Amino acid sequence: MAKVLMKGNEAIGEAAIRAGCLNYFAYPITPQSEVAEYLARRLPEEGGVFLQGESEVAVSYMIFGASGCGERVMTTSSSPGISLMGEALSYITCGECPAVFVNIVRGGPGLGGILPSQGDYLQATKGGGHGDYRLLVMAPDSVQEAVEMTMAAFPLAEKYRNPVMILGDGLIGQMMEPVEFPEDLAAAPTNKDDWATNGMDTRGSETRNLLKTLYLDPEALNAHNLKLRAKYEKMKAEEVRYKTYNIESDYQALIVSYGTMSRVCRTAIDNFKEEGLEVAMIRPQTVFPFPEAAIHEAAGKDGCKVAVSVEMNMGQMLEDVRLSVLGQCPVEWYGKCGGEVPTPEEVMEAVRSFIGS
Repeated sequence: MAKVLMKGNEAIGEAAIRAGCLNYFAYPITPQSEVAEYLARRLPEEGGVFLQGESEVAVSYMIFGASGCGERVMTTSSSPGISLMGEALSYITCGECPAVFVNIVRGGPGLGGILPSQGDYLQATKGGGHGDYRLLVMAPDSVQEAVEMTMAAFPLAEKYRNPVMILGDGLIGQMMEPVEFPEDLAAAPTNKDDWATNGMDTRGSETRNLLKTLYLDPEALNAHNLKLRAKYEKMKAEEVRYKTYNIESDYQALIVSYGTMSRVCRTAIDNFKEEGLEVAMIRPQTVFPFPEAAIHEAAGKDGCKVAVSVEMNMGQMLEDVRLSVLGQCPVEWYGKCGGEVPTPEEVMEAVRSFIGS
């Protein structure tokens, strides 16, 4: 299939359509508003539905309704908008409904700024809403990977009956790159008649399907949470995804970085190699579940003096890196906030200071 040059936001919208998602509800917020602009034109051409809600709160419950009916459904937003959706995310997860949420992260906290950031890592991976729940969270480093992850997110959401989040940033949304849309990722929807509220006549059943998030019996609520926990443990066993870079070398430092920040780190590693200094990288593609075992093994390699978490935030992934390394070597952090993207030279300077070179 030929590649086409597309802006990231538009490519995400097209990827959703190619994945069989014909239901999209959203509210505009920079830097992801082009997704809605694109799908407002494209979905009617495909017989789909686009509806702009009056707020992100309204949108999130539209998502709940459509996903509860068994439809493939997606929304996109950015940082403060995802915060407003946090309550519904908890409800949707408790109700075991599949849905896809895309967060094109902007700077924060508060309204912050519209430039790229990775400041929503904790919100995405530790739960932005209330209660015990988790999202399967994928972090693309390119427009192509954003396309592939968006297309994969729908069958994954259905496999686990759980929301999946694509955690991008302003760079992913705004940059233009050549992309192709793999046909093998457009999986057919799974049979949802055993749980979806899609109508007794529709499924030829005399039994009502009920979705609920209210459990007044504490034993029933505990049992439901244990059921959800088993689902998250299955994600950890089956869905960890990551890429390595220069991992076969005799490296002195291990960088852990994700998303577009990892692209800067790759350039830094190439520059180090020209200087005769070997540095490796593990790039989590899923930030939940996190590639703990891979990082643990890499940090324990002979000669590795330090692991460095490099992020466009104030060190939100640092805790997960430390828990993965488990004391095998020191763990440091380097990053920036506010929309500034660290340069390869700045990353190199930080890594040199950590290894004492």
